[in-house]
Amino acid sequence: MGEFFYHCLLILGRIITILPLFLFITLYMGRRSIGELPIFDYLVILTLGAVAGADIADPSIRHLETGFAIIAIGVFQRIIGKVKISNRKIGKMITFEPVIVINKGKLLRANLKRTNYSIDNILQMLREKNIFDVQNVELGVLEGSGMLSVQLKPSMMPVTLGDLKITEHSDQIAFPVVVEGEVYTTVLNQLGLDRAWLERELARMGVSMFGDIFFASINSKKELHISMKNEQAESIPPLNH
Repeated sequence: MGEFFYHCLLILGRIITILPLFLFITLYMGRRSIGELPIFDYLVILTLGAVAGADIADPSIRHLETGFAIIAIGVFQRIIGKVKISNRKIGKMITFEPVIVINKGKLLRANLKRTNYSIDNILQMLREKNIFDVQNVELGVLEGSGMLSVQLKPSMMPVTLGDLKITEHSDQIAFPVVVEGEVYTTVLNQLGLDRAWLERELARMGVSMFGDIFFASINSKKELHISMKNEQAESIPPLNH
């Protein structure tokens, strides 16, 4: 029993000493390390957590060496951060470049596949920004931190209803009806439409095969918007850090 209490006091002492040191090192590493994490900073935080957690949970681990490891990791991260700022080539090697995934309301399938993001991921990120229809987006950029930056089309830029003297606003939500060639007939039926209507609209837009469609949606006005599998952002140069 005495040994049990000894180990409990030892663990408590390690918590009291390690957590303040962990906090100090995290603040020392800078605001970037606790915000939207680039890949290298994310790995540093994971390593720090693993080192501190192991020290607290296992009394057999030498405490002073753990403190040194935490300080060394923090200093190493700070040095790498300065190198990334002074040398862009090295910075590009240890982080992700921004990737355009939406251009003029069109989802770019090739870029989504390259970043391992699905249509559902992008639609969720748009909804988190209160954007419920992809065709309202002029440009969507997946940042190195994994966040989605969005520029709305000029006609969709926010203005107050008072400026426009409008007392009611329109519904901007759009419902997916085709995802990677698969037709969602249930959604069509709930909107009072059918597959035949969809085929007519696609034919009018010059599309003959569902398999060529990467994403298609219908808004509340029954307007069809499509992104083909071969969409390209040819008019926009790459975005580099």
